[in-house]
Amino acid sequence: MEKSSAVDDTSLLAQIAQRDQSALSALYDRYARIIYGLAFKSLRSVEESEEAVLDVFAQVWKIADRYDIQKGRADTWLFTLARSRILDRLRKIQRTKPATIVSMDALEIQSKADNVDLFEDVFVRERRSRVMAAMQTIPDEQRLVLELAYYQGLTQSQIATQTGLSLGTVKTRIRLGLGKLKSALS
Repeated sequence: MEKSSAVDDTSLLAQIAQRDQSALSALYDRYARIIYGLAFKSLRSVEESEEAVLDVFAQVWKIADRYDIQKGRADTWLFTLARSRILDRLRKIQRTKPATIVSMDALEIQSKADNVDLFEDVFVRERRSRVMAAMQTIPDEQRLVLELAYYQGLTQSQIATQTGLSLGTVKTRIRLGLGKLKSALS
């Protein structure tokens, strides 16, 4: 994103903190499609993804005054909220329905926004390609637990339950997998 977009986002959040509904609408117009795309990658449901988007912007309305420009960019703050809401929905779904394994191809789905910076887009694609290539170099059992943890948002205990592995084995595989991933990306 350009610096001016980040300033605009910061201004919008300040206006939202002052209960400006038009600012919330502008922020929604700017980011709803992107957040929906992120949600759909994990949730695989139109209804759940739409609900996740609504949850994110309801939370923005409630806590916009907590955004601190010194701690990071406004879009990063917004995507952190989105990730939390998506993980909350995933956990809720997993409690009510049998869990399904999401594969790495979910990463290949990417929503576009009108205001995406082309340089940042290329950087993100390159980084995603490197991570996906690195993930292919680690053993399948380590890759599985990493995918369950990072793409489905499962806790280590939930991974142990779902896979039938002991908690210690899950922890070890995550630790070893992250170590190998780090080495492959260095």
